Amino acid sequence: MRLRTVLTTVTACLAAATSLSAADPAVARENQACSPSVTIDRFSDALDKTTYDGTFVGNFSALALDRDGQLAALSDRSSLFTLNAKTLQPTGVTALADDNGSALDSEGLVIDWDGTRLITSETEPSIRRYSPDGTILDRLPVPASLQVAPAGRAAANGTFEGLTLLPGGHTLLASMEYALSGDSTGIVRFQTWERTKGDHFRLGAQYAYRTDTGLGVPEVQATPDGRLLVLERGFTSGVGNTVRLYLADPRHATDTGRIENLTGQSDVHLIKKTLLTDMVTCPSLGATAKQPQPNPLLDNIEGMVITGRTKGRLDVLLVSDDNQNAVQTTRFYYLRVRI
Repeated sequence: MRLRTVLTTVTACLAAATSLSAADPAVARENQACSPSVTIDRFSDALDKTTYDGTFVGNFSALALDRDGQLAALSDRSSLFTLNAKTLQPTGVTALADDNGSALDSEGLVIDWDGTRLITSETEPSIRRYSPDGTILDRLPVPASLQVAPAGRAAANGTFEGLTLLPGGHTLLASMEYALSGDSTGIVRFQTWERTKGDHFRLGAQYAYRTDTGLGVPEVQATPDGRLLVLERGFTSGVGNTVRLYLADPRHATDTGRIENLTGQSDVHLIKKTLLTDMVTCPSLGATAKQPQPNPLLDNIEGMVITGRTKGRLDVLLVSDDNQNAVQTTRFYYLRVRI
């Protein structure tokens, strides 16, 4: 199924969900502005603290569109759920594991043209290709410097969080969450791979992106014109979450793959970014929070997928990772983004 058909199908399904009863927490609301570029249509807590087929539904770290128009939701505890695009209710779950049968810290997700699943684990880090039934097909190379110390210079639990396939399907991009040892604080690396024959991937260019102070990158999504939607996220105890959405352009950035330490060199051009919204400015829409938040709508937002597009506007779905924690919420956010 072509991508345009998938997007059309998912957009129709998600739009149909606006007919939910006003008593339902996922009830559709009129468009609400978070900023001149972003509006939030509604949110849904429908899956919070639920189970499916004996598996806890939550810990969501990534979203993707499947070829049949359904949503795939990746748990960072080695499970990949299929969700009904209209109701968000699970219709299937696939167990994942590494080459030794051990659990993954699964964070990033891309569904390729043939239905295979490209999934990151930030433990090593790694990117593996899985069949729809969870069988490992391949493993992509990772630069030594991006591996977790002592093998490399990455911090544990700070590696490949975001994963996206650029327009045309030839270039895969993964975002590190935090800086490498030796790089300036807040400068994170975005690594690419180029598709070769047989749908294998070889290492490609690498770019640098500067986050706002105290924030990391939990997700990236390629826009139809080759730019990136980038989520930045942080948490302050007693205050709550900070979540910002940026539009970033890697097309004129310096290839940093051969630069050992990024320390603000004048001849290194970082990925340019433009703030689309700080989600603290979104209307709360009646949301409640189980812990202190600067806006009760906020939680630990970690997954993002573009579900539809019209000229100059993207339909974007976000999801929070509740960490299977009683004071956090699995929440879906329906945004419209002008770029």
